[in-house]
Amino acid sequence: MAEPGPKTEVALLGGSFNPPHVGHLLAACYVRATQGADAVWLMPTFQHPFGKATVAFEHRVGMCEALAGDHAAWLKVSQVEKDVGGEGRTVDTLSHLVARHPDTRFSLVIGSDILKDLPLWKDFARIRELARVVVLYRAGYPAAEAVGPPLALVSSTEIRGQLDAGVAPEALVPRAVLDYARRHRLYRLG
Repeated sequence: MAEPGPKTEVALLGGSFNPPHVGHLLAACYVRATQGADAVWLMPTFQHPFGKATVAFEHRVGMCEALAGDHAAWLKVSQVEKDVGGEGRTVDTLSHLVARHPDTRFSLVIGSDILKDLPLWKDFARIRELARVVVLYRAGYPAAEAVGPPLALVSSTEIRGQLDAGVAPEALVPRAVLDYARRHRLYRLG
């Protein structure tokens, strides 16, 4: 019997991506460069488990695809959250992915700002069984288990605030994402 080959290493970067920004891109590049990931998959939430309001899923997928454009060889967009349905629980998504991709080893990438919310997550112990958890150091949220330098202090909430004020955040959102948002008249752009 032949020895099984090495598994493909995929890092999963989930979020609402409402809109995706340079912090997401920097996180993906950092994980690809330092964590042994063959690919990074951006996974927009289909239904946010904590009820956050977002623009339509299809537009968040489209903006993620615009973000991934120049890095398409390794940065992909997954619509798995839509396929899984349900309440958007990470443990359900990971169970689905692991069952469908037996030759893939998954890492779940989270920011250090999320650590405070982990007690609210469904079955985080099971998540750790299904995937290696990589905690990135998000600027302003130091944590002992975080890896890497502090990544950009930028948030989608901050960006939406700028957009509501009529300010286009060119320094925080890649041009391709802003172009997509303008074409589809998202966030009062257009």
